[in-house]
Amino acid sequence: MYHYTESGLDNVWLENGYTKRRTPYGVATAVQDVDGLYKVIGRTLALKGHLTGAEFRFLRKRLGLSQARFAALIGKTEQAVALWERKGNVPETDSRMLCAIYLEAQDGKFGLKEYLERIAELDRKAGEKLIFHDTAEGWLPHAA
Repeated sequence: MYHYTESGLDNVWLENGYTKRRTPYGVATAVQDVDGLYKVIGRTLALKGHLTGAEFRFLRKRLGLSQARFAALIGKTEQAVALWERKGNVPETDSRMLCAIYLEAQDGKFGLKEYLERIAELDRKAGEKLIFHDTAEGWLPHAA
């Protein structure tokens, strides 16, 4: 078995799907279908529950989100996300949120990421007037 640390995770081992060969610089390992491997690692992590800091970082990076962007999505600070990833003390709700975003991005069935993006955008517009109007059907937000 090959201990696959190139993913940034210490707990990933490959039974097969890799080849080793000698090079002038030592033994090199080539993994077949790295994208496929990363997808199954990501899905396995997202379905397992609470994440370690390294697992959290793996999923965040697979989503193409910076620490700052993910922090903005969930209403936290970039420093908090950096600390979770470094120390491994990821709050359970934030761990679950990242897993849900990851699974949604992979399956494309639920617009959770877009919803959170919209909320983050609205948060940036703090102080903006919220206008509502009463109709026969009840109160509605004013259409911009």
